Amino acid sequence: MILFQAVNTPSPSPNPWIAALMIAAVILTSTAGEVLTAAAMKSIGDLDDIRAHSGLKGAIKAVLTCPLFFAGVSFLAIAFFALLFALNHLNLSLVGPAAASLTLVTNAIAGKFFLKENVDRRRWAAAILVCIGVYLLAH
Repeated sequence: MILFQAVNTPSPSPNPWIAALMIAAVILTSTAGEVLTAAAMKSIGDLDDIRAHSGLKGAIKAVLTCPLFFAGVSFLAIAFFALLFALNHLNLSLVGPAAASLTLVTNAIAGKFFLKENVDRRRWAAAILVCIGVYLLAH
């Protein structure tokens, strides 16, 4: 039984701008999904407290009745399919690290400005180092 079959014919590389747009779509939709999901969970409150007062069904109901939660899950689903599309056209060795690491950067920025989180110097330094690493990876 063959699980994976190597393809020996190299696929043509897409235009670098198209590749950047595919990776950007993954990053932006993933970040939007994560920010919306985090905002939903912050608006719901502590699930342990809800579960203590209303039981597990109450905690589940609190999550499932939050529109921000469904918006976040929707964006995460779009990010997943954008990742599949990018992997269909680009190399995993580029898409995987670029999408994962640059999502870390955009999450730090979004956390600071949209969720009003405290992002300290160490996190900004890590974000800058990630950008340098992705640049080196791409060139």
